[in-house]
Amino acid sequence: MSEVRIDKFIWAVRLYKTRSISAKAVKDDQVFVNETKVKPSQNVKIGDVIKVKRLPIWRSYKVKELLSKRVGAKLVNDYIDDVTPEEELEKLEMMKLMPGYDRERGKGRPTKKERRNLDDFNRW
Repeated sequence: MSEVRIDKFIWAVRLYKTRSISAKAVKDDQVFVNETKVKPSQNVKIGDVIKVKRLPIWRSYKVKELLSKRVGAKLVNDYIDDVTPEEELEKLEMMKLMPGYDRERGKGRPTKKERRNLDDFNRW
């Protein structure tokens, strides 16, 4: 196997949960191969660098081997290397330090589940 479709590959290495979600991400310009915009049907080769938008940063992965069937999470490192630049990872760390990133339980606006529980409680 010398080439695999990009949407199929990023699904197989578990960057996206389903193949349709991976194809939509490629169409929505959230995936680039070697810094160029691609279509879901474009093929990826060994050595290509795939950039994936994972809010709030762009993650980069280098293709080590090709596969067309989904693999277990423990085997993903045999097929891709994470080559995300240090600056992007620093952005992620800075976001974690921002106030409100992790709110404590019971603080702030109630979640959907908490709202339902309150509504059920108030009905009594």
